Amino acid sequence: MFCEHLSGERRLSERTVEAYGRDIRGFITFTGEHIGKPPKLIDFQTLQVRDFRAFLAHLRRRDSSLSNASIARTLSALRTFFRYMDRRWDVNNPVLAQIRAPKAKAPIPKPLSISGATEMVAAGSATDERPWVLARNRAVMMLLYGAGLRISEALSLTTDDMPLSDRLVITGKGNKSRLVPVLPQVRQAVEHYLSLNPHVIADGESIFRAIRGGELSARHVQKDMQIMRDYLGLPDSATPHALRHSFATHLLSGGGDLRTIQQLLGHESLSTTQRYTDVDAGTLRRVHKAAHPRG
Repeated sequence: MFCEHLSGERRLSERTVEAYGRDIRGFITFTGEHIGKPPKLIDFQTLQVRDFRAFLAHLRRRDSSLSNASIARTLSALRTFFRYMDRRWDVNNPVLAQIRAPKAKAPIPKPLSISGATEMVAAGSATDERPWVLARNRAVMMLLYGAGLRISEALSLTTDDMPLSDRLVITGKGNKSRLVPVLPQVRQAVEHYLSLNPHVIADGESIFRAIRGGELSARHVQKDMQIMRDYLGLPDSATPHALRHSFATHLLSGGGDLRTIQQLLGHESLSTTQRYTDVDAGTLRRVHKAAHPRG
């Protein structure tokens, strides 16, 4: 029920829903062991700060390599869960607000090289040689690398977005919309896939279909790319999101403007874009000098 709330009402990504669900199941199991009985709603309402800290300490003991970012995500899951219980069952516990998340270092993005990105897009698949599957995978990856979309954004394209024009309105995180230019190569890749797709797609449905005709999931794309990167000899960092990293990094290293890239990616803060693209200080200085009115 909680996970349905996350995916339906909150419209969180599949990956986030899975992570939050796993965190909350672990918390409920720990709480039962901690209080010595299966927890009821009233038990969650009477938990103290020390109980929540005991749970976080338990996570650290169980996995000494657990990062601050993982702990922060778990706390975010707990706060979301308690807000949900408050709205649904009037179960309120204000002490959770007293626990601060540990500071987490921003992860260093790991983009692919230009040759690595183009190799992956060109390959399409290492497990299925059917022309329509290869065309589908290439179209998805072209949207990630050629338009900088998140995997969830690419897979959310429906028949209403077709045929693609040279611009596409994307609704990203926080239901915020942005305008993304669509290169001819990206449009051609999507059109080619649609011309080969053997499944009937109803009006308003996602254009990307799985083997049996259902909606293609992000997990399926991630799994296929995992196999493909081994086949191509690419690093473990070669994931769908790495193609979005690569889009930003290659644009910036080619002299792209930071503000423009920020808008293309849908970032609220320019500092987020700087971390995302993982550019060296020398490149930033050159871009700043070229763009600054007093440079």
